Amino acid sequence: MTEKRVRDEGFEPKIVGFLCNWCSYAGADKAGTSQTPYPPNVNIIKVMCSGRVDPQFIMTAFENGADGVLILACHPGDCHYKEGNYKAAQRHRMLLRLMKQFGIEEERCRFDYVSAGEGEKFVSVITEMVAAVTSLGPLKGITPEEKAV
Repeated sequence: MTEKRVRDEGFEPKIVGFLCNWCSYAGADKAGTSQTPYPPNVNIIKVMCSGRVDPQFIMTAFENGADGVLILACHPGDCHYKEGNYKAAQRHRMLLRLMKQFGIEEERCRFDYVSAGEGEKFVSVITEMVAAVTSLGPLKGITPEEKAV
């Protein structure tokens, strides 16, 4: 296990979650209304469509202190804007290559599908993401100033 992967004492990851309005956000709402507990580490940003999530939003989240980013979309064929979720999936694959160039582990950015009726899946995805990022430890050194140190 590398030093970077050693879990810091008391480390609580900060995760930014981009959730589409129509499916994933409704799935989060379902988890909330059914009072299913999940880790409070995710700051949710509701977007009208996952296809609206620009890779620059993710990189900006990392620059501003996020340890992980989650993009949740409608299932294939369920996008209210026809193909926004397909575009989001393509951008995610491209983003993973960009993150590698910055030395950011792929596990820090997850893309998944959650429908409005999948409150339990929402909780599962959040729990898995928090565990994955916690095991990686805090994200360090992605800004040019930090790289120079």
